[in-house]
Amino acid sequence: MNKDYYQVLGVDKTASEEDIKKAYRKLAHQHHPDKAGGDEKKFKEINEAYQVLGNKEKRSQYDRFGSSFDQGGFPGGGAGPFPGGFPGGFPGGASWGGGAEDMNDIFESIFEQFGGGRRRTYSAGRDIEVIQEITLEEVLTGVNRHLSLKTYVPCAVCGGLGYDKKQGTSQCTTCRGRGEIKVERRTFFGNFAQVRSCPDCGGSGELPKAPCNECKGKGRAIGRKELDVQIAPGIEDGQIIKLSGAGEAGEKSGGSGDLYVVVRVKPHPVFKRQKADLYAVKSVNIADALLGKELTLEGLGGEKLKVEIPKGFGLQEKLRVSGKGLPRFGGGARGDVYITLDVHLPKHLSEKAKKLLEDLEGEI
Repeated sequence: MNKDYYQVLGVDKTASEEDIKKAYRKLAHQHHPDKAGGDEKKFKEINEAYQVLGNKEKRSQYDRFGSSFDQGGFPGGGAGPFPGGFPGGFPGGASWGGGAEDMNDIFESIFEQFGGGRRRTYSAGRDIEVIQEITLEEVLTGVNRHLSLKTYVPCAVCGGLGYDKKQGTSQCTTCRGRGEIKVERRTFFGNFAQVRSCPDCGGSGELPKAPCNECKGKGRAIGRKELDVQIAPGIEDGQIIKLSGAGEAGEKSGGSGDLYVVVRVKPHPVFKRQKADLYAVKSVNIADALLGKELTLEGLGGEKLKVEIPKGFGLQEKLRVSGKGLPRFGGGARGDVYITLDVHLPKHLSEKAKKLLEDLEGEI
């Protein structure tokens, strides 16, 4: 049965070579059998698909004949870089179908499991998410909220640099100012060289002459960030407001993350909301309903909503008050208010009332 290699890699048939390579790298990292949660069978399928789609001639044959064509061994022809297979077999018994660049990436993911991964350098701060509850009345008018967040902020002593600016910096002797070093690793596949950020200077190529004692050279410290967020009228429940650069401060002026404010609208005791429309239930007695009297309902913000029960009105229908609902987010006319009548019948009827109802029986 023909295999759909495009589906295995999760790409379209029109995908470029670069798109195929990116998809392969991502999936190979994810499913490598030597990683936690890896899947040997899936890893083999991924490599098999890349052996074909990662090679121009084989991809052309596959597009014409499907996966039943003769693949002829390693992509590009021949038996590949290790004739007869890898010494002792590939980890987990998997096959290999990538080039040297892809192999380097896979090995790096293996090295990370044994404590040999990339050293973390200073970078931008993380994003922050907070939940802000508002009332339905505040949805009507909009509201400004003041937020006080405990998070990383730039160091007040060094201004976020991590060192005394007056003292300056000197060239890193480990990398000689290049910001990166060459690392060689010996594996059962042979020796492999990688270029990585310098562990001493963090990739900057320079070392501070006088690191900040307050933040220990990090350029940031735990503090409070005070800011205001404007919540516009008509905002929906669950809507997110993004404040760029208002998140956690990064190390050594590495830039701040973003702040995401998730808006939650509290339930209202009277009104239910659907977009810009409001729905309510009004209790009335049978006499008022039959006589078509005018009803009064208190709207959001104390506004008095008046509506008259029309003749021939069905008790299961809804009364509508136009333009008294919520503002539409981003502008536009306000929504409407819909009122459902909850008609109350008397528990006891006097003889006079019974006589009147009997007289009306033929007219209703």
